[in-house]
Amino acid sequence: MKRAVVLLSGGIDSTVTLYLAKKKNFDCFCLIFDYDQRHKREIDSAKKISRFARCKYKLLRIDLPWKGSALLDRNIKIPQHYNALTLKHNNIVPSTYVPARNIIFLSFALSCAEVVGAEAIFIGAHTQDYSGYPDCRQDFFNAFNKVIEKGTKTAVEGKNIKVLIPLIDKTKSEIIKLGRGLGVPFQLTWSCYKGGKQPCGICDSCYFRQKGFEEAGLKDPLLCD
Repeated sequence: MKRAVVLLSGGIDSTVTLYLAKKKNFDCFCLIFDYDQRHKREIDSAKKISRFARCKYKLLRIDLPWKGSALLDRNIKIPQHYNALTLKHNNIVPSTYVPARNIIFLSFALSCAEVVGAEAIFIGAHTQDYSGYPDCRQDFFNAFNKVIEKGTKTAVEGKNIKVLIPLIDKTKSEIIKLGRGLGVPFQLTWSCYKGGKQPCGICDSCYFRQKGFEEAGLKDPLLCD
């Protein structure tokens, strides 16, 4: 059976990606990162999703003491969605960008993939993030695949590991529709940047989640009474 490492944050995109990888008959090993983000709610969600999907997982704790992001530094305000949309329209990277996060996460995933014999690394990046986060672009992932080809023992031995981005061209509503067809447990996912018992409803991530469910003609189970 094919093996894959899946980056799992606990959000909609990474969860749909996990279920899509399973649909493609990959034996999935989930990597969950605790990088001292503002809240642990998404980590708890990722663990529950891994268990629900019957996938093994590893919670990896890493330290980014220099911070540099609203998701790491409580002194930086989380932008509300209308401010974030203005920034994206003007091609300004929002304060929720974590410096080099996908480079760091993919590097750990690649190391894991070489050891466990995985031929693929799945990540749930897509075009809606592209306008704000430079490490969610197709060009970035193409470049990282070149790094794998040039800098790993696996490649030297004539084998192959690829970073796969199956959601890259999809909108949030398309991702939600896809997830519904795959049986994704949306009730276990978490998107809000602020954590808490209920989504804040005003941060950038909450905005895109709510908009995605509305456009998909579905109700978000986290907002149902």
